[in-house]
Amino acid sequence: MNSTPKMPSTEAQSSLTAGIITRALQILVMFIAMGFELFLGSGRLNWDWAWIFLGISLLSVAVNAAFMLRNSPDTIVERGKPKEVQGWDKLIGGILLIGQYFLVPLLAALDQRFAWTGVLPLGWHILGAVIYATGLGLTGWSMIVNAYFSTAARIQSDRGQQVCRSGPYAFIRHPGYIGFFFQVLSVPLLLGSLWALIFAFPATICLLIRTSLEDRLLRAELAGYEQYAQEVKYRLIPGLW
Repeated sequence: MNSTPKMPSTEAQSSLTAGIITRALQILVMFIAMGFELFLGSGRLNWDWAWIFLGISLLSVAVNAAFMLRNSPDTIVERGKPKEVQGWDKLIGGILLIGQYFLVPLLAALDQRFAWTGVLPLGWHILGAVIYATGLGLTGWSMIVNAYFSTAARIQSDRGQQVCRSGPYAFIRHPGYIGFFFQVLSVPLLLGSLWALIFAFPATICLLIRTSLEDRLLRAELAGYEQYAQEVKYRLIPGLW
C-alpha cells in the first residue's frame, strides 16, 4: 500500500514553506540548547566527543531533510506541528523529550566536568558513536519511507494516512522506536558518562510504553493496520516482541 500522501496544491505552498521553516527553527533551537548544555555544563569547548555527537546528529538531520524535502515535505510540517496529540502522548512525549535532549546531555556534561565516571576506554566511545549513528540511521530510514512518521501518536485522517509496509516496516511494525532505543542508550557511552544512564534507562521504559499504546491506537483506528499486524507480527524485535 502506498504510504506517500499527495503533494500540496499551489495554494498551500506558502503554508508548507512556513511549516518547514518552523520545523527548521525548532531543530536549530534544539541544537543550540544542547550545545549550551554540553559546553557550559562541562566548562570546556575542546570536548571532542561532544563535537562528534553534535556532528553525527547534524549529519543525520541533513540527510533526512534532503530526502524528505524531495519526497514528502508535508511530513516535515506535520513533525513540526501535529494537529492533535493524545493526552497520554503529551505526558510520555514530554518525559522523553526532557530525558533524551536535556537530562542525558546535561548529566554527561557535568560528569565530564567533575569526572564522576572517570576515563572510559576509547573503544566504549567508538561503540557509542557507532550505535548512535545506527540508531539515527534506522529512525531516519523509517521517517523517509513512512510519510506519516509524526512526532505525535495520532491517526492522520487529515492527510489520508495509510499503512506503511516498505523499508524496515516489512520486518517490524515500529522500526523508528528501535532507532530511538539505540540513540538514548548510546549517547552516555559516546560522551563517556555512565552516570547519564540514570536518565537513559527511564527514557527507554517510556519508549516501550509509548510503542505499546501507539500500536493499540493504530490497531483500533487505522484502516488496514490490524491485517498488517497479523502479517508483521513483531513490534520491535523480530522473533521476540
